[in-house]
Amino acid sequence: MNSFTWIFIAALAAGLVVELWLIRRQRVHVMAHRTEVPPAFCAQIPLETHHKAADYTAAKLSLGQIELAAGALWLGLWTLGGGLNMLDQFWRSLAWGPLATGVAFILSTVAIMALLDLPFSLYRTFVIEQRFGFNRTTPRLFVADLFKQALLLLALGAPLSALVLWLMQTSGGLWWLYVWLAWSGFGLLMMWAYPAFIAPLFNKFSPLTDEALNQRIQSLLEKCGFTSNGVFVMDGSRRSGHGNAYFTGLGANKRIVFFDTLMSQLQPAEIEAVLAHELGHFKRRHVQKRLLQGLVFSLLGLALLGWLINQHWFYTGLGVQQPSLYTALMLFLLVAPVFSLFLQPVFAWLSRKDEFEADDFAAEQSDARALAEALVKLYKENANTLTPDPVYSAFHDSHPPASARVSHLLSKVAT
Repeated sequence: MNSFTWIFIAALAAGLVVELWLIRRQRVHVMAHRTEVPPAFCAQIPLETHHKAADYTAAKLSLGQIELAAGALWLGLWTLGGGLNMLDQFWRSLAWGPLATGVAFILSTVAIMALLDLPFSLYRTFVIEQRFGFNRTTPRLFVADLFKQALLLLALGAPLSALVLWLMQTSGGLWWLYVWLAWSGFGLLMMWAYPAFIAPLFNKFSPLTDEALNQRIQSLLEKCGFTSNGVFVMDGSRRSGHGNAYFTGLGANKRIVFFDTLMSQLQPAEIEAVLAHELGHFKRRHVQKRLLQGLVFSLLGLALLGWLINQHWFYTGLGVQQPSLYTALMLFLLVAPVFSLFLQPVFAWLSRKDEFEADDFAAEQSDARALAEALVKLYKENANTLTPDPVYSAFHDSHPPASARVSHLLSKVAT
């Protein structure tokens, strides 16, 4: 153990304590307000539904506590416990060469991590979601999804890992710049390819058949100057009772996707308002900002790795005895979140700011009251808590609290 070991242990422990403290705050706050619907929602949200939202939130928080503790334990075992070192020695013993060994090491690490997370995923889907009436995933569908994800890991993860490691081996001191270019190019390619080639592996996407609604949507798109290759309805109800809508894709391959569950919950004016909100993200360039933000941080991260990769204390401080390019990459991917945890409130604040801006755009282009009513319906149907703890929300929530968001929209109606 060296000085970096103690720094890592301190950062890991501090992050775990803060996260558990935040979860406790959220649970206490939500349950303290369980017995009374906030005045702004009394007319739309029955007390029984409010109870369900509080209990659903508490159940997810309880599982989250266990996941956090388990995640910290697994990370400690992977690093200081020698897990990565043992896995590395196993693949080295096969004498496949640096590139093949590195790819096998990375893919097997990811696969083992997925297996360790599997019990939580099963409990979340078949216990919590089932208990509160949201789960529609069958065991057979769950297994089929896992199988498809494994195939995608091999089909996409293996070539990408091989390319990254090859660039690290052959590109000299500026390898991190070439890896960043390849990584970024792959990310952009996936954004373009996802709606047409990957998403259909898991869900069915059907063109919107309601002509009146489709005409309404096309009119809004033309008004906002947005072009896409279609408006689609996704069979989200095949897996869950939760409703949602999103944009996906890049360039001319953009798609607008509505969950079928959302379509069954909202009126046409409300669907139009939800779409206007999503268009607000496009028109206010939030997508581009997030993309640029990700590119900048990935460049800085790879530049930092470019320095760490030559520091022997980085390996030994995290339980790896024999330095290599691929162990450095995996160590960095595992450990970086520990040290970047306290940037999370900044990103959450920026995201909430974007949501308010998108709501403002929607209020200009459609009916602010319709969007407020749509949000209340979604809070109700998705069992979202209306009373989050302010500190927990500031740290974690990418969307403003329900009361603040609805109040903001209704102020647009008054003006």
